[in-house]
Amino acid sequence: MISFTNETIDLDQLPKYEATMLTKPHPKYWTLMVINISVFLIILGIGLAALLLLNDDAGLNWLIWIALYLIFAVFLFIVYRASFKRRGFALREKDVLYKSGVIAETTTIVPLNRIQHVALNEGVLSRVFKLGTLQIYTAGGNSGQISIAGIPIEQAKIMKEALVQRLVVQSENE
Repeated sequence: MISFTNETIDLDQLPKYEATMLTKPHPKYWTLMVINISVFLIILGIGLAALLLLNDDAGLNWLIWIALYLIFAVFLFIVYRASFKRRGFALREKDVLYKSGVIAETTTIVPLNRIQHVALNEGVLSRVFKLGTLQIYTAGGNSGQISIAGIPIEQAKIMKEALVQRLVVQSENE
């Protein structure tokens, strides 16, 4: 008969994920982000211009609206740049680690044996820059999903293949 034990874990003996060297997104991904932000700001600017031209009350304060637009644009670029610099990922022996966030930093660690599906996405602009987004799904629903953008496509394909091979081996062992 096996006796039940429930020993206390020494937290100092556990591996520290903070010590893991993270791979940053490719520098071309920042260019892609700038293009996306710029398209958004152009559309917003056209809407603001239409509002100023069509609404007499708003048109009287055009200088304030333009100043607010420019402040918002600068703020958006600063936040996205900080977000870009704080992102990182690592494919480790037993898990995938992903870190992101500026104000609230999020570190997600997904054990390899919990992964159910892996997808590689390439948008139109991403293909131009030869970048991809690796999406890793687990049984946890939305909270069990990692989306790692800005990976060079060849590296993303290798990572996807390695993860899929783990899934195949795992399903054969069950």
